[in-house]
Amino acid sequence: MGLSQRLKLRMRRFLQRPGTTVDLAPLEKHLPRIDALEEELEALTDEELTERAGEAEGYVEICAVGREAARRALDQRPYDVQLVGAMAMLDGRVAEMATGEGKTLAATIAAYGHVRAGHGPVHVITVNDYLARRDAQWMEPVYTLLGLTVGWVNESSSHDERTEAYGCDVTYVSVSEGGFDFLRDQLVTDIDERVQRPLATAIVDEADSILIDEARVPMVLAGGVAQARNTKHAAAAKLVQMLRPGRDYEIADDNRSVALTDTGLARIEKKLGGVDLYDGANAEQLSLINVSLHANVLLKRDVDYIVRGDKVELVDEMRGRVAQRRRWPDGLQAAVEAKEGITATAEGEILNTITVQGYIALYSTVCGMTATAVIVGDQLREFFKLEVAMIPPNTPCIRDDEADRIFAAQAERDEALVAEIKACHEAGRPVLVGTLDVKQSEELAELLRAEGITANVLNAKNDDEEAAIIAEAGALRAVTVSTQMAGRGVDIRLGGSKQVDYDAVAELGGLYVLGAGRHDSRRVDNQLRGRSGRQGDPGGSVFFVSLEDDLIVRHAPEAIPSMPRMSMDGLVEDEQVDFAVEHAQRVAEGVAHEIHRNTWRYSVVIEQQRQQIAELRERLLTTEDAADLLMDQCVKADDIERDVLVQAGRAIALYHLDRAWTDHLAELADVREGVHLRALGRLDPLDEFHRAAVPLFNELIPAVEQKTIETFEEAEIDDDGWHPEEGEIVRPSATWTYLVHENPFGSELDRLIAAVGRRLSSSR
Repeated sequence: MGLSQRLKLRMRRFLQRPGTTVDLAPLEKHLPRIDALEEELEALTDEELTERAGEAEGYVEICAVGREAARRALDQRPYDVQLVGAMAMLDGRVAEMATGEGKTLAATIAAYGHVRAGHGPVHVITVNDYLARRDAQWMEPVYTLLGLTVGWVNESSSHDERTEAYGCDVTYVSVSEGGFDFLRDQLVTDIDERVQRPLATAIVDEADSILIDEARVPMVLAGGVAQARNTKHAAAAKLVQMLRPGRDYEIADDNRSVALTDTGLARIEKKLGGVDLYDGANAEQLSLINVSLHANVLLKRDVDYIVRGDKVELVDEMRGRVAQRRRWPDGLQAAVEAKEGITATAEGEILNTITVQGYIALYSTVCGMTATAVIVGDQLREFFKLEVAMIPPNTPCIRDDEADRIFAAQAERDEALVAEIKACHEAGRPVLVGTLDVKQSEELAELLRAEGITANVLNAKNDDEEAAIIAEAGALRAVTVSTQMAGRGVDIRLGGSKQVDYDAVAELGGLYVLGAGRHDSRRVDNQLRGRSGRQGDPGGSVFFVSLEDDLIVRHAPEAIPSMPRMSMDGLVEDEQVDFAVEHAQRVAEGVAHEIHRNTWRYSVVIEQQRQQIAELRERLLTTEDAADLLMDQCVKADDIERDVLVQAGRAIALYHLDRAWTDHLAELADVREGVHLRALGRLDPLDEFHRAAVPLFNELIPAVEQKTIETFEEAEIDDDGWHPEEGEIVRPSATWTYLVHENPFGSELDRLIAAVGRRLSSSR
């Protein structure tokens, strides 16, 4: 039984209860006192306000001064609910604030408060570079009036620009760039080369996306020589592409695993010259065939990835946009590149790595904001010890959220969806359609063109244009088709960005949000709905669902009656089906939660070891520990000037420590792959991983000390210092960073085990 099938069985009884929220009454009691300070602060000059900002203490003064600074700098007076959201973040909570309720400004006041409380520097962690730059520049006048400095970092920032940005009181940075900078700082040989200061406070934007959806994603710093693997994968791709479904391979019911049939295996083995792929000597070849089969059969272009130029770019399933600098592990990336006829991208050896969850956990204080936190409240508490504060909207939401319209077949669903869009377009009402992937967005746009409707399409292929497209999605007669709206970061205003037709659009019912199928996560659907009904605007939403949708086929096929009740117009009207759709989403969320929990259990021991290495490295970099070791162990050290000894010992010890950690990570990767085989012997893979990982680490530091001594004994050191000979100390000439996309089909050995299991089952 495959991993996803086991999880599915475990999660059939899963009922995810909403996370509880903290009581807001203790925070709301401060509002009258904040209001009372307003008249006093209004009488101050800008210079006096800045001086007052530098002396403010406590929630009342922080919020009152922050409100006045925002009013003057942006001509925006924060609502009471924004101040409550800021106070919740100052309390170390995740504030759930609906779309359009002003989270960015609330976070600015919270950042100011954390700095005043001595919790700085503050990093505002965003989902992408665009939002980091936009929000920093947008809020800069407020920070300036508050007497604070603000900076931002993106992928193109130079070393000096990063150092300057991180030197500010508040720094806006995407989670990946912040993580990569942390990893690079862990490899410096001179403390002045660092760009970051100690990690103090993180305010996490789109907190559920970063802390839950991306939490288990490893960020990688790589170096060395790129591995040229494309030739082998290209040959495997050619073999796999000649196979036929049903005859040569079978796809599992959940569409998440595929395996060769006996016929397909025989064809491959014949093409390879009659080899036995299940002979241990041919394990590498079998792995190549297996991973190539998955890449060619299960990974879909314009769904899981796009091809742009000469690159395969992965698509973030939660946001429907390109996942920047992300790649699949276990040879799957190279297999997809071979499938598309693209030269393999560099991978190199891993110098250091940390998961998003591990990186965020390094901050002394963590808080955040998002429009959809309550659903994952239990997970935020489990993984980060964070509580959710549910902030009420400033103006009650009057959006009309209709019940799902469910159809038996996708073709019927799409026909009804196009008809609904056409009717709205003819009336002038703006429509925003959320699709599940790039392919679906383009197919829907083509159907609309056939009806004479030109839609603005926003997907992973044109994400650079997203701000302009989203800003006009509320204009009269606008039709916008977008892959998911999570993290898009731009408000949709009725009547367009300048709201010239606000009254006309409002009269028509406001922005109409249509979902072309349910996502695996209710949060993503809720984020799509939340684009309508902003700040009390009229609006509406409805999801068009098909019983052929992947979500239902994978997670609730047994819950669908064989003959559901249907109306004359093709709509399914059956309470059992309504339950099945909701059940499928909850099971999908439960499976994701279980995968997160299991993945993190493996990561915990690696993160603990990384922290121990980091502490040792910090001592080597900032103290004379290495020189003291050499003085104790090497007679030669007595004849060397102390300054020279410190310099030589530090350089040699840092090199061997970094080299040992790189080798250790490679060993752990091999161990983690291998322990899955032990599951066949009914051993717990996690226990086996720990049983192997701990002794390996215990040997690491003594080995580093011994190699440091040996290198020092052999090194030529004179009064001018130590200058290693060529090849004596080799550090990567170049490094690069990437994120490892969660492998949707398990590791190579997971796939191998599944293939072996199927073969054994079929032979019985």
